[in-house]
Amino acid sequence: MIVDQDNSQSSATIQIAGAGPAGLAAAIVLAKAGRQVVVHEAQHQVGNRFGRDFQGLENWSTAEDVLSIFKKLGLETDFTAQPCCNGTVFDPWGTAHTIHSELPIFYMIERGPGPGSLDSALLKQACSLGVEVRFDSRLKYLDSEGILAVGPRAADAIAVGYHFDTDMEDGFWAICDNRLAPKGYAYLLVMGGRGTMKSCMFSDFKHEKAFVERSLETFQRLAGLEMKNPVPHGGAGNFRVPISAYSGRHPQVGEQAGFQDTLWGFGIRLAISSGMLAGQSLLTGENYDDLWRRELLPQMETSVVNRALYSLVGNRGYRWFLKQMTSSQNIRRSLRRQYQSSWPKRLLKPWANTRYQSQRQDVSCNHVDCHCVWCRGCSTA
Repeated sequence: MIVDQDNSQSSATIQIAGAGPAGLAAAIVLAKAGRQVVVHEAQHQVGNRFGRDFQGLENWSTAEDVLSIFKKLGLETDFTAQPCCNGTVFDPWGTAHTIHSELPIFYMIERGPGPGSLDSALLKQACSLGVEVRFDSRLKYLDSEGILAVGPRAADAIAVGYHFDTDMEDGFWAICDNRLAPKGYAYLLVMGGRGTMKSCMFSDFKHEKAFVERSLETFQRLAGLEMKNPVPHGGAGNFRVPISAYSGRHPQVGEQAGFQDTLWGFGIRLAISSGMLAGQSLLTGENYDDLWRRELLPQMETSVVNRALYSLVGNRGYRWFLKQMTSSQNIRRSLRRQYQSSWPKRLLKPWANTRYQSQRQDVSCNHVDCHCVWCRGCSTA
């Protein structure tokens, strides 16, 4: 239900720090409701840190297709999204496990400033609604109505590797092997003559170069990886379940709040959802914490349990898991079941919280009414 607002509040410009998917999704929600919005982006272009990276927009956590959900929520989906139904995952012994699904498990999308990317599509929609986006604008303080969306502030996982041109056919491949990606996985994504190969590791970051080279060599041997004009690239992810996603009185969205998939890092849906919920909270007066806890918390808590289990089982456990998943008649439904809250997962939550701790530490500010964009005014669960 929309809460009546006085004219002065309705006419006030809302400031958003960060032009990532979460910040732009929030801006779109607010602009559609007639609010004036200014988005401040510290970089000179949208998606600057991704450099045309290929990523996965997961499509298994709900029965309904993610693109259909986005459209119903008012987000345009005119970005390139390659449906991924068939692929190959290798276990640590090089055995191929074939993935097949009637419906897309995820959509391969491009991140960064290029045409057809998710970031460019969201920027275009926001601007078409009258949102003002200021590049090279770092918002340091926010003492008026606004939203914080400045991205990850610590590295709980890193994904390091290459972007490249290739003659390979479109497809996706992954390897679950701690010798290539400690407590994570290596992945290879190819679409339209370009590719991304990375090691996504959750520990032992100081040896990242060795893990990347091992992943490269293994993909060449197992998947016939061919790279032309390789460009090194890397990124970091911050995963945590916040007690509160407010900093002072301002909602935090996306990875600034820790909204991520703690198991595998498929966090784009969570980031966009958090941005839209934050926008809704400013429009209706609803408590943002109540909104995201109802919509996002069960999946996030379950992903922490999944992460703790995955980190514990090791290479032999990965092989067992892959056999179970690929033998399923409906792998998309099986994955969705893994991400849903259940009584065994709820029982394991206290144990999982002792096994997994975010690297996010910020004790520089504990003000009740914080105006700082960069620090965190809450603690982790």
